[in-house]
Amino acid sequence: MNLPEVFPDRATSLRPPSVDRILAWPVLSRLSAIHGRSLVLDSVRAGLEQWREVDAPFDATAFTEGVEQRVLAMVAPSIRPVYNLTGTVLHTNLGRAPLPREAIEAMVAVAAGATNLEFDLDKGKRGDRDDHVEAWVCRHTGAEAATVVNNNAAAVLLTLNSLALRREVVVSRGELIEIGGAFRLPDIMARAGCKLREVGTTNRTHPGDFGEAVSSKTAALMKAYTSNYRIEGFTAEVEEPALADIAREYGLPLVVDLGSGSLIDMTALGLPREPTVRETLEKGADVVTFSGDKLLGGPQAGIIAGRADLIRRIRKNPLKRALRCDKQTLAALEAVLRLYSNPDSVAERVPALRLLTRPESAIHQTAGDIAGPLALWVGADWEVAVTPAKSQIGSGSLPLDLLASAAVRLTPLTGNKRQRGRQLKALSARLRRLPVPVVGRISEDALLLDCRCLEDSAPFIAQLDVAESEP
Repeated sequence: MNLPEVFPDRATSLRPPSVDRILAWPVLSRLSAIHGRSLVLDSVRAGLEQWREVDAPFDATAFTEGVEQRVLAMVAPSIRPVYNLTGTVLHTNLGRAPLPREAIEAMVAVAAGATNLEFDLDKGKRGDRDDHVEAWVCRHTGAEAATVVNNNAAAVLLTLNSLALRREVVVSRGELIEIGGAFRLPDIMARAGCKLREVGTTNRTHPGDFGEAVSSKTAALMKAYTSNYRIEGFTAEVEEPALADIAREYGLPLVVDLGSGSLIDMTALGLPREPTVRETLEKGADVVTFSGDKLLGGPQAGIIAGRADLIRRIRKNPLKRALRCDKQTLAALEAVLRLYSNPDSVAERVPALRLLTRPESAIHQTAGDIAGPLALWVGADWEVAVTPAKSQIGSGSLPLDLLASAAVRLTPLTGNKRQRGRQLKALSARLRRLPVPVVGRISEDALLLDCRCLEDSAPFIAQLDVAESEP
């Protein structure tokens, strides 16, 4: 192609042509047709501003390439798939639980058009969106009724606002948890419009503490599972059966924030014990709140299960509409809950459970598969070795219970401690610039790529082959 056909103006000149003339160049004209004139115009203006700062002859070829790169960067998706090689399976910053194929297909099926989200096809009139998942939640938990909102913090907020507005909720001081982003249970309670009545001490709370705190102002007793930390040593806590007895004595509901929301016995899968929703209800809880995207392995959601009369009160709260889930989330959640109907296959078909129960030998094999290609990619200045590692469940679930895993350990061979630290940060950034970004963790003067969540190493290796060998 001759240059004049691409650039009607000279390829190199002292000054650029007008903006209108630049936009008329064939390359940029095609770019405008695809992505819109406004984006291309903004990119042209940014390029001209950059040229003025450089104060050099105007190069039309380089300028056009720069405009195209800026436009493509602007239209590229912001949320992208990444390889989670951090060793934390349910990583909040990386989207928590990966969804099963069945859930993805269910979301796609309802996303493209109209659905019976709130329409009863049998009766031909308005329905309730909770109907799509309530029966499954009740089947798996033994609850009388259930409702769903957009996450567990919203579930706690809605429950307390519905049952304890302008009244007191009694909670053990040792359970006033803080989750990620400085999000604290006392703050949620305040926003819910109820008053916190904390009892006991940080390490020890007794049944009598709850009984003495109950008054005419009390609306509920609450237990929050300390899933993201553990108090050990000289401790005492009031378990659900004792709390339920106190609640019944005073005619109060017992609300339990279970958090992780396991539906099955984790010990049967060789994992650390976690209380299930069914067990919690059987021990006397009247309402249990839990997450959909943690140990359940589904989409982000907050599930509220328990007594039918209390769930009805919660459903009638105007906040329910503000906190409700959309059709894609409910379709995905229903699909995941269906998988739990077959306990023999659920650990394999729900990715979160499959990754948590993945054999150490398989993880070690994956680490060995990618170690060689990684060594070639990083170059001779790095030591690359397969090493034992410890994974964690994540998202506040059993933080002290670690899972045997394997990782590729990348260690710089040159430089002092400060220089090696800079090299590790640079390599970490380089991995994040790959077509599918790779997220690992820096620990003990090395970059660790934990392979628990890397089930298929072929695409990972393939992108190393096509990536540039230099950062």
